[in-house]
Amino acid sequence: MANAQPSSNNVEAQIQSAFPLPVMEYVNQYTDEAVKSGRAPNPPPPLTDTYHMFGQPCHEDDVIIRPLEMQGLPRLYPEVYDKREELKKINISILCNFLDLLDILVKCGVSQGRDEKIEDLNMLFINMHHLINEFRPHQARETLKVMMEMQKKNLHEEGDKLGKAMENSSEILRQCSEELGVLKTQHPLLSEKILNQPDLMEIDQEIQGISDSLNDKKGSQETKMELTMEEKDRIMLEILDKLPK
Repeated sequence: MANAQPSSNNVEAQIQSAFPLPVMEYVNQYTDEAVKSGRAPNPPPPLTDTYHMFGQPCHEDDVIIRPLEMQGLPRLYPEVYDKREELKKINISILCNFLDLLDILVKCGVSQGRDEKIEDLNMLFINMHHLINEFRPHQARETLKVMMEMQKKNLHEEGDKLGKAMENSSEILRQCSEELGVLKTQHPLLSEKILNQPDLMEIDQEIQGISDSLNDKKGSQETKMELTMEEKDRIMLEILDKLPK
């Protein structure tokens, strides 16, 4: 029993090392404080020899798609071939062998030919799967191309939205500038005082108070009269003259 315990620990360690930790477990170790204090783990050294991935030995100079011969499997197509044509041929061979297997099962389900046909079908599927995997690099490149095109499209759309927002802002500023120009032309003193006085609410309240006091002087509550625009402008100018410069 004493020897069995280390063996189980080794098995557990191998299982844990075969599956890396989630990405956030690594990201959380690279905080700003950890990097500044030097507590962040160093990146792993580059691989220079054989390593294991999913329990299979791999080498740094291995090709992306390893040939079937390197995996100890027979190759059913020539060295120079067209992937599409070979896939069509293998597909036809799979259908023919499947029909042969059905014929064998109907006549004699326990014959040796059944196992041979099953093995032939197995090799055909392995070769077909290998040919399909050879399209994976092309698929990865096309997928990356589509992703980059979508990112480019999104950037152009965001740029167009930003440009339209800037145009609208410029138009609003232009209209405000024109209105201020008209105001300066019609009431140069009034516009200058208003632009230099940010608290316009107090001015409005003071104008209203003066208006009420004038109405009180002119008559009773039943005979109040509305101030004309000229009187209001005169009152406004008087108030603005009293403001600190």
